Parts: sequence; structure tokens; C-alpha cells
Amino acid sequence: METPGSQSSLHRANLERVVRAVRMAGSLTQAEIARSTGLSAATVSNIVRELKESGTVEVTPTSSGGRRARAVSLSADAGIVVGIDFGHSHLRVAVGNLAHKVLTEDAEPIDVDASSAQGFDRAEQLVQRLIARSAVSPSKVIGVGLGVPGPIDIGTGVLGSTAILPGWAGTNPRDEMARRLGVPVHVDNDANLGALGEQVWGAGQGAADLAYIKVASGVGAGLVINGRIYRGPGGTAGEIGHITLDESGPVCRCGNRGCLETFTAARYVLPLLHSSHGPGLTMARMVELAEEGDPGCRRVIADIGRHIGSGVASLCNLLNPSRVVLGGPLAEAGDLALDPVRDSVTRYAIPSAARQLRVEPGELGSRAEVLGALALVLNEMGDAMLLDAAGPT
Repeated sequence: METPGSQSSLHRANLERVVRAVRMAGSLTQAEIARSTGLSAATVSNIVRELKESGTVEVTPTSSGGRRARAVSLSADAGIVVGIDFGHSHLRVAVGNLAHKVLTEDAEPIDVDASSAQGFDRAEQLVQRLIARSAVSPSKVIGVGLGVPGPIDIGTGVLGSTAILPGWAGTNPRDEMARRLGVPVHVDNDANLGALGEQVWGAGQGAADLAYIKVASGVGAGLVINGRIYRGPGGTAGEIGHITLDESGPVCRCGNRGCLETFTAARYVLPLLHSSHGPGLTMARMVELAEEGDPGCRRVIADIGRHIGSGVASLCNLLNPSRVVLGGPLAEAGDLALDPVRDSVTRYAIPSAARQLRVEPGELGSRAEVLGALALVLNEMGDAMLLDAAGPT
């Protein structure tokens, strides 16, 4: 039995520290592990050798700064994780390994008015199809990450009221998919998963504190503080869409007036262009037209960016993140949307917070949430589980 402060407990803690660093980065050289963990080069070398012998990590030759080095990553044979993303009109699934490599992924349209049971059926079938396509044994699956566009009770896993999947309110996607797939399922909202995806694979890499702002049929934010998703005690942190901008503004679906969402979300802004562009306009098409020079679309996007910037300025004053990543279809507009965001941040945020902030477009596009679902499994399973799965250390 390990006792606190004993040599064996210290060794175990160092093993978990190295596994955590590698898990979060995907791949690190031994020198990078030493810098990120604070352990000596000799200690890291001994731990990496032990983890390699147990099958927890793989070591491959590489170069760093023109010098030979060894890259350390979690073993591809240690397990497989699955990500599932339910969106407003799509279902996307990805299968990856613990070395942050996506083995296969696919997406298909889904009717948001369909029952939750039909959605779970479709997800189960697509997961099974992709596992077969990836040529790995189903027994290798160690966990599933699941994203939904609505508030999740982090204690019970129950989906709260959502205007995007109205027939799903009160369901428990976590328990239902765990029953169907026979493995642990971790669930979160789509904005949090977008933040995780961009932090691990995209524009948020290297940022310990960031906000991911997703503007689509609704507006939400995923918050990363000290490298971890911040959800709040009720799981509703990041509801930036319901910051009040105008108490006399339009009535929001939440019952208040003038929320940020009423000036930025697709259901509110696209009707502004119906008389000139027709009722079939989408956010993605509006962005395309704006890039082609359409003045009306450019004006609407600039207004959206300015309002989002007001919300981001409030986040800066409260949380002081180092990076904000804009996701959803609006990110494709690039500086047409981002420059107004930056202008509003400069105007409304505390100068010291504004100077430290980088506002960037998301790099993952529609894949951000499903890749975040993969990252969620890696985050939630824990380093001790990875070590125990590999065998005694």
C-alpha cells in the first residue's frame, strides 16, 4: 500500500504528471516534458523508459531545433476513443486513438425535430460503422465523448431546455449512449467541446486561458481556465448569448430583452436580409456573399462582430483570457467579422486586458465539436486510469 509522502507515492505522482503532459499535448520531446512538468531530464528519461516498457507510451525519433530528439506520445494500442456531436441539423462521429490521431470520421444530416430515440439510433449505427471501418476491435473502445447543443446538468447528465433540440429536453444522452455502447460516456455542450477541440488541435493551442465563441443558430461560449473547461456549479458557465445589450431590445427566447443573441444569432439577423436576398439565406451563404463584396451582408456581419466584441469585452474584464477563438460559420468571414470584434474589445475592455488578448478565427470549422468530444474523453478518463489500463508500474 502506498502511503502519502512515500517514495512509491512520489514515483506514482511523477508517472501521472508525465502522462498528463503527453496526453494534453499529443506528443512531446523528453526535453519538452521536463520543461512542462518541472522534473529533471534524468527523471523524465527513467519515467519514459518505464512507461514505454509498460506499453503506455510510444517513443519515436524526431528532431528539435536541428538536434536529434525523441518524441513521446500515448500508445496507439492503449485504447480507442469515440466522439459524437449532435448539431442543429447534423450528426458527426469521429474515432481516434490516445495519441491524438483521428482514425476516421463521418457526418450525416439529422432532422432536429426527430425524437431523441431516433437520434440515438442513428448515432449508435454510425459509431458501429466507423469502428468497423477503422479496423479496430470494439473491445478497444475505452470511452465516448458526446456533445449536444444545450445546457447539461453536470451531475445527472440530463439535457435541459433547448430551442435547438426541443424534443430532447429532460433526456439523459450520457446514460442512454452508455447503455447502447457498453462503455463510459462523457457529455458536454457543444461550445465547451468546441473550446476543447480548438485548444488541442486548432487555434487555441498553447493557450491556458481562452474563450471559444460559437455563433450559429444560438450563441454560446466555452471557457478554458488554467487549461481546463470551466462549467460552473450548474454547468451553465459561458452563456455569453444572454448578456444584456439593450433592455428595450427584442425579446429573447430566454424571456429577457436585448440579449447578445438577439443581435447576433442566425434566427435574428438573417431576416434582416430577407427582403433583399430571399428567405432561404443561411449564415454560411451570407458569409460567402460578403466575401464577394455584397454590401448588405458585409454590413450585417460587421454589426454582428461589433456586438460580439461587446460580449467579449465583458469576458475580458471578468476573466482576462489570453485568447478568444471565434467558431461557427461566422469564423469563415475572417477579418470582416474579427476586426469589428477587436474594435469593440479595444473600446470597452480594460486596456491591460485588451492588450493581452488575441482574437483568432477557429481553425477546425465544423469539426471543432466532434474533435473536442474526443479530447473530452482523454480529459475525463484521467491519468491514473491510463496507467492502470497499461498494467502495473
